[in-house]
Amino acid sequence: MKLRHERKYLVANNKLDDLRKRFIPFLYPDLFAQETEGKTQYTVRSIYFDSVDFNALSEKKEGVENRLKLRIRGYNTYFPGCEVFLEIKRKYGNLIAKNRAITSYDFLEKTLLTGELVDYSGKNTKNMKDDASRFLFHLHREAQKPVNTVVYEREAYHGKFDPEVRITFDKNIRAVVNPELRNLFCNRGLVYIWDEAFILEIKYHTPEMPTWAKSIVHEFELRHEALSKFASVFENVKVAPFHIKN
Repeated sequence: MKLRHERKYLVANNKLDDLRKRFIPFLYPDLFAQETEGKTQYTVRSIYFDSVDFNALSEKKEGVENRLKLRIRGYNTYFPGCEVFLEIKRKYGNLIAKNRAITSYDFLEKTLLTGELVDYSGKNTKNMKDDASRFLFHLHREAQKPVNTVVYEREAYHGKFDPEVRITFDKNIRAVVNPELRNLFCNRGLVYIWDEAFILEIKYHTPEMPTWAKSIVHEFELRHEALSKFASVFENVKVAPFHIKN
């Protein structure tokens, strides 16, 4: 499990083009992104889980240093046999780590019930299977249920000088509360969280942010914020997070 720094900035949409132009000389496109209108991007879809008492949300709001949250993540649009990821995102102070395992979306409910991963790609290593067990342990220990779905378009790049540096522009961030697993790829009911802004994320494994990235952040006078798409749903979508579907 690799630890990394993750800096987030909420940026007005009218700064996107200029900010992209400044970053591009230091980056190359993510290999998994599709080219759309001259940009390399894909759609990210995440269902987040929490306990009946909303422990994960409470820990985020209280600033608990060491915490985790569970999510199911898929990409783009549904097709038969498409893969999704069981993820645990962990926070240790200023550092982030992630556990991840693959299963088939068509058998997701069975996976969560029995722990059996359905993997047609052969990508699930022993570590991934262990990560799936960890996911299911936390899921069932607190009887966690889906509490919101977050969807956005992600423009993704890697650093030319250090490929482990990752720059992403998360745009058109929208969400719905109290989702069902079968609706991960459904767009019905989604509401914009920030309709006039996007999130810039800078991820790196070194102790310090790369100098070129730090310079651009200062140039655009961006302010680092403890942004959480998961938590922001309940602040910006006007539905109280009290009633979780059984």
